[in-house]
Amino acid sequence: MAELHRLGQTLSRWRAEILAYHDTRRSNGPTEAVNLPIEKIRRIGHGFANYHNYQLRLLFRCTLHPAHSPRRTKCEAPCFIA
Repeated sequence: MAELHRLGQTLSRWRAEILAYHDTRRSNGPTEAVNLPIEKIRRIGHGFANYHNYQLRLLFRCTLHPAHSPRRTKCEAPCFIA
């Protein structure tokens, strides 16, 4: 029962965010998708000696990499042709 109580507390704390998602069908998923490679590059770099190189690497990874190209969001209904 402790797990169920903790779940209830978590849902209560995140109530506004959960309801906002159901109202708008939007999330911060795209932001997190860009943040993940940024954090990965920061960890791999072990403290870049040259900040300009760090910026260039982030720009290349987050703007030119095909995995982060703009896509249709999940909430948009696909168009079917009959």
